[in-house]
Amino acid sequence: MRSSIIIGQYVDKKSIFHRLDPRIKIISIFMLMLSFLLLDTATSYVIATFFVFTLLIVSKVPFVVILKGVKPLLFILSFTFVYHLLFTKGHVLWSMGIITFTIEGIEAGIRFVWRILLLVLLASLLTLTTKPLILAKGLEKLLKPLSKLRVPIEQFSLMIVIAIRFIPTVLEELNRIILAQKSRGFDIKSLPFMKRIFAYIPIVIPLLFTTIQRADQLSDAIDARGYGDGKNRTSYIELHYEKKDIIAMLVTVLFVFVLIFIKWSGI
Repeated sequence: MRSSIIIGQYVDKKSIFHRLDPRIKIISIFMLMLSFLLLDTATSYVIATFFVFTLLIVSKVPFVVILKGVKPLLFILSFTFVYHLLFTKGHVLWSMGIITFTIEGIEAGIRFVWRILLLVLLASLLTLTTKPLILAKGLEKLLKPLSKLRVPIEQFSLMIVIAIRFIPTVLEELNRIILAQKSRGFDIKSLPFMKRIFAYIPIVIPLLFTTIQRADQLSDAIDARGYGDGKNRTSYIELHYEKKDIIAMLVTVLFVFVLIFIKWSGI
């Protein structure tokens, strides 16, 4: 299960995307995710898809890893599509009793599923190409102005990165508990759907216990290394903007303006 979750994983490759400043990557991906809210025409969706897949190719992240990461989203994507298919009003395409499929529902379902998929790929691209500590450093630098308001940005940045990084670890622990119960003759996948939902309750309790235990061990490890509140700590790696970072930001801004133009012109 760990290999099927791309958010929180890091893939070590020699690509220009890996060498970009983490601050540029955070700002650029945030701008791109906001710009995807403007997607409403087929042209804008095609351009956004082409841009995202170009980023994936440039990052040199294996497509096998990406495809495995999309697999756990199939339930959410299917639910989103069915929801819009059933509850969007419009021209009736097929009807049976209270169940009605509309053309507008199909179009809305495809749009929302497409958009969610692009957003997940973008968010995953940030962690796939950035080491956790470098990501924490970049986030800390971006939030530095808030320190004047006595916001503990060092602790906040570390907390966010650790939470992202431990997503695969928690899911791996969940898989281990399921396998342990399966070895004792309790196979959840063999149960009917409704019984399967309630069968997960005994699994959640040990999962919460082990997660809290891991968090306590991590807290002790951080204290043992004298991290403290993280203020005034020096860093082996210093962040500096380079020419490639400026070019990456200009490309992002240009792409956002293209989406705005498409939205305004209705192409």
